[in-house]
Amino acid sequence: MLETFLAFNIPIFIKLTLAILLGGLIGVERTLANKMAGLRTYAFVSLGSCLLVIISILTTSQFFNVTNFDPLRVASAIIMGIGFICGGAIIYHDNRLLGLTTAAGMWVASGIGVAVGFGYFTLAIMTTVLTLFIFSTLWEVEEKFKKNE
Repeated sequence: MLETFLAFNIPIFIKLTLAILLGGLIGVERTLANKMAGLRTYAFVSLGSCLLVIISILTTSQFFNVTNFDPLRVASAIIMGIGFICGGAIIYHDNRLLGLTTAAGMWVASGIGVAVGFGYFTLAIMTTVLTLFIFSTLWEVEEKFKKNE
């Protein structure tokens, strides 16, 4: 009985933990850049997205041939829900739009959580690396462009 419990729950725990780690990595960069959303926010966004995908997969298999579930509908709902959180991160102040990059990063962190939830670990890791590249390296490139204006 314990073996069955572990065999079922360990892969789920690994997915949830990976989602936290990948979202958290992006959040660490944001924290170091002194942005309003940091480690915990990004980890929560990625974890929550992963959790909802796992629930969708489990529900689909649990109710197979009873009703029609589509796990991609959950992913779609996650994207819309994250839009509300991201909208709250965007501020218009003194003719400047603030928080747009933070919101975009949270949206990507959500996608990373969805990828992990569906078991696309390599895709999630590659996306995390690319997101960190955009946040760190491209920030420096962007700053050079701003100085040349």
